[in-house]
Amino acid sequence: MSARGQTGVGELLGLVRSGRAVTRGALQQATGLSRATVGQRLDRLFRAGWLREGAGGPVDSPLGGRPSITLEFDDAHAVVLAADLETRHARAAVLSLTGEILAEHTGTLVIEDGPDAVLGELGRWFAELLEKAGHRAEEVCGIGLAVPGPVDTETGRVVQPPIMPGWDGYDIAGRLARAFTEATDAAPVPVLVDNDANLMAYGEQRTAFPDCSAFVLVKVSTGIGAGVVVGGSIYRGIDGGAGDIGHIRVPAGADALCRCGSYGCLAAVASGRAVARRLAESGVPAASGADVRDLLASGDPGAAALAREAGRQVGDVLATVVTLLNPGVLMIAGDLAGTPFLTGVRELLYQRALPRSTAHLDVVTSRLGERAGLVGAGALVVEHLYAPERVEERLLAMGL
Repeated sequence: MSARGQTGVGELLGLVRSGRAVTRGALQQATGLSRATVGQRLDRLFRAGWLREGAGGPVDSPLGGRPSITLEFDDAHAVVLAADLETRHARAAVLSLTGEILAEHTGTLVIEDGPDAVLGELGRWFAELLEKAGHRAEEVCGIGLAVPGPVDTETGRVVQPPIMPGWDGYDIAGRLARAFTEATDAAPVPVLVDNDANLMAYGEQRTAFPDCSAFVLVKVSTGIGAGVVVGGSIYRGIDGGAGDIGHIRVPAGADALCRCGSYGCLAAVASGRAVARRLAESGVPAASGADVRDLLASGDPGAAALAREAGRQVGDVLATVVTLLNPGVLMIAGDLAGTPFLTGVRELLYQRALPRSTAHLDVVTSRLGERAGLVGAGALVVEHLYAPERVEERLLAMGL
């Protein structure tokens, strides 16, 4: 926040959105601004449609009087688009500003077809979803996209993604913005891109564990990745590479060639693709993590045994992760996130990690399921666009 008495309109909106100050009087007390200044700055937010008046709240004055009118963030003034790309399929949705999914579509999109084709198709999906949800393209304030690779968030481009051939360094945000415009004839909107495990972690932490100050999600599907949320914010490292645990070398994988080109990566022995390969070698038709998920759901004993062993391999690596980060919640998500895999993780994690590191640790599975990436992508857009430092420039662009 700005210095007392210098609080901007963005900080006022932040106080209301967070619930820390929801009346004019409370905003005056929190900021030191005069009643007239608070009124002028709130007026801009009302004219933008970002704030609305709610019911009467507590009396602001110690002398009593009528209850003060509360202020609320108006979550109906815009919607967000979000998509979550996997290797062979994708999900897309229209979300409210509070994260409610208003319309959703899941379909086949093969990431190896390349970014131009995939993002062009996403633009068409978005146009259809907006019509289904009963919203106009002009109501969209931004788009969030989750991708299965490391992302440099400064540029929005993936960096040497092992399972996204043809996407390295591509201008994903620019192409998706154009695809949206081509499909809807609307003006371009901001597009934010991040790693899928990061956004899944962000969505899960905000929804189910908002009080957890150190949260780790591990996604085990075609590949293996982790998302880390510390203090309510995604931890990405220097250039978006944090959480890429699938490429940690493990002894069991010494002879296993990973898609990144190296031997010995955790993903080469414990991912959904690795388990599917071992099942196929034994005569069970399986080619992907999704196939393994279906076999596990049907109770296939071979798939269960291999998933448990994969869990042990991941659990061995997670013992180091837990010791380093000391999280309160470790969430397992993705195609393999069932009982056999989770059992294997717990066996090695608790065996290898110091008791001090796991004394207050909850090891759980996903609460949002396949929607976690969508919810996280939507939240990323909202928090970006309504951040205090961005509110002023957006209001000026609107002529307010």
